Amino acid sequence: MSRLFPEKWLVVIAVLLGTFTIILNNSMLNPAVPHLMNIFGADAVSTGWVITIFMVTMGITMPLTGYLGDKYGKKQLYLIGLFIFLAGSILGSTSWDLSSLIFFRGMQGVAGGLMMPLSMALIFEVFPKYERGLAVGIWGIAAMMAPTVGPTIGGFIIETGPWQWLFLVNVPTGIIGLIIGSMYLKNTNKVEGISFDKWGFVTVTAGVGTILFALGKVSTLQHLSDPFNIGLIVFGVLSLLLFIRIENRTKQPLLDLSIFKNRAFTYSVWISISTSIALFGGIFLIPLLIQHVYGLNAIITGLIFLPAALFSGIFMTIGGRILDQKGPLLVVTSGLVVTAICTMMLGFTTKDTSLVVIFLLMAMRGIGQGLSTMPATTAGMNAIPDQFVSRGSAMNNVFRQMSSALVIVFISIFYEVRRAHVFPMVGTLEEASLQAINEGFVILGVIAIVTVPLGWLLGKEAEKQEKNTTMSA
Repeated sequence: MSRLFPEKWLVVIAVLLGTFTIILNNSMLNPAVPHLMNIFGADAVSTGWVITIFMVTMGITMPLTGYLGDKYGKKQLYLIGLFIFLAGSILGSTSWDLSSLIFFRGMQGVAGGLMMPLSMALIFEVFPKYERGLAVGIWGIAAMMAPTVGPTIGGFIIETGPWQWLFLVNVPTGIIGLIIGSMYLKNTNKVEGISFDKWGFVTVTAGVGTILFALGKVSTLQHLSDPFNIGLIVFGVLSLLLFIRIENRTKQPLLDLSIFKNRAFTYSVWISISTSIALFGGIFLIPLLIQHVYGLNAIITGLIFLPAALFSGIFMTIGGRILDQKGPLLVVTSGLVVTAICTMMLGFTTKDTSLVVIFLLMAMRGIGQGLSTMPATTAGMNAIPDQFVSRGSAMNNVFRQMSSALVIVFISIFYEVRRAHVFPMVGTLEEASLQAINEGFVILGVIAIVTVPLGWLLGKEAEKQEKNTTMSA
């Protein structure tokens, strides 16, 4: 195979297969929850744990990847994670009750937490800075396309076959990724004499775990006002504040927070949060628009998502190449502008708006996200020392995970509350739903607009650091 592709590109293919398998599997299961309720005779709260446990275990595992990758080697840890994910998938297909299914989903979450941050670190090991934009752009296709096509594939599997295929479909790509990874991923040096920051681990696990757990339980205003959920969120925030205090005083911290002193990295994290909010907010609102307002089915909803997935993938590679040649200023800023405009325009749809218009706006949003998301992340990672890449990637992924969970909670509550408030004034449920959806998109659009200056600041900071590096050389 190395005759067809240079070995460094086989590294990208290996981690792309693993990443795509993980994200696709998770997004496929979202529309399957009602079906699994019927299969196992469980209520919505209990079955919702199939989604929540993955999010929680993935979130609490991610901060460990930097330490474990240094101690045992990034390649070995990544392959172990992929093996655990495959085992969780096969065992998940044999689940005999809901508890066993939730346990195997937890295994998959642990595996995802190990693999996601290491994917970028493994790519950075074999690509020089001036080629990383294109490489990460190609890898990022998995991260952008899987959440949008996953629900469509999941819905198709539920309609046409047994539920076990929701798990077994992971096996072929996972095995191929395992084989290619074992052959072509580069062995990394193990760091001797490192110590485990146990109190940092305890506090960050408690903080990230309880916040994600609480957000996973919340879908209505009543849930949000539940004292137990409020207590979890408060406990989580306090744990993270204690974690920050511990990390700033520890000689060998679990996550070296000093990298946030690097402005380019900090700007890139904020951009990742914003683009994640725009992506997952849209993933929540578009099905409501297509099915509750237009009265169309899930297949049409899936088709509406396809142009966003396709164009985000295409323009992620284009954006990566521009990043390598010109830096992040133009590509990231223009991507954020396009995302903001198209998101805001989706907030002005009516019942008479043609599906073609929504189709085009989603395609343009895909272009904007392709140009901004991975180029911004790559620019931020390029700005920090290579030995911090796996830790920086872990922090970036944790923030994306928490922001995506937060926006889904916020938008779902906003939608329910606002629709109920508007209904008496407009008279029909469709009109009330449309107004709530439109206002949700406007909120997402405002967040995207506020983020645009960060693209410019990231570009200027990256140019400044590049100039300083050239002068010192």
